[in-house]
Amino acid sequence: MAAMIDRARLKTEIMEARGYWHPFHEGLLELAPDYLQAYLAFQDAPARSGRLEPKVREFIYIAADGAVSHLYTSGLKRHIEMALDKGATPLEVLEVIELTMFTAQAPHEMGLRILAEEMQQAGLQQDTMARPLTPDEERRKRAHIEATGSWPACGDTLFRIAPDFVDAFLAYSAIPLRSGPLPAKVKDFILIAVCAAPTTLDAEGTRRHIRSALGHGATAEEIAEVLQLTSAISIHTCTAAIPALMEAIEQES
Repeated sequence: MAAMIDRARLKTEIMEARGYWHPFHEGLLELAPDYLQAYLAFQDAPARSGRLEPKVREFIYIAADGAVSHLYTSGLKRHIEMALDKGATPLEVLEVIELTMFTAQAPHEMGLRILAEEMQQAGLQQDTMARPLTPDEERRKRAHIEATGSWPACGDTLFRIAPDFVDAFLAYSAIPLRSGPLPAKVKDFILIAVCAAPTTLDAEGTRRHIRSALGHGATAEEIAEVLQLTSAISIHTCTAAIPALMEAIEQES
């Protein structure tokens, strides 16, 4: 099958579709053009559907590449440039970056829940962990929910055991959710992308933000496209490994 593929035409198709040519493309074109062709179809399927705006597709790539769990800086730079080229404003891209960073609260969401469970199991600080929120804490909680439409799962625990940190944490997480130029469902798309990425696989966070996106009017087809776009970063294995393989082959020859 590989022998039947027109390599020159495939290279042209990739250049037209992606706007660039990478060393991993060259390596796959030489060694496995059928695999490269299959990857091109896989990556371009969301773009052909037209369900998401072109700039929103770039936002998903920015989020997946820029997440602290991945930090694929060359792809991040490329997709920021492509988003701006497709009509995004700098403030929109900035909000994508802020929302991507927002998902780094996972250590608090996950870790504090585990800490509370283990403290209960060990019989430690039971009065502290079980105490009701004070009226002032309830007021601050309601204000955060009114501003953002959500409350972090770790919020009550932070009030109880990290009172000096809680307001800073809530303000940092609230800013990109309560303001900025992106529609609510697009904000959810960004958060879904980071949580569902193969470098994160946060099922709880993915579920929470899918639920929020549906509540903000997103369709199942749009959310499915977000997931398709996010899964495309799996090709970064080839991005790093194929040039290394080609270099090793050259050294051996």
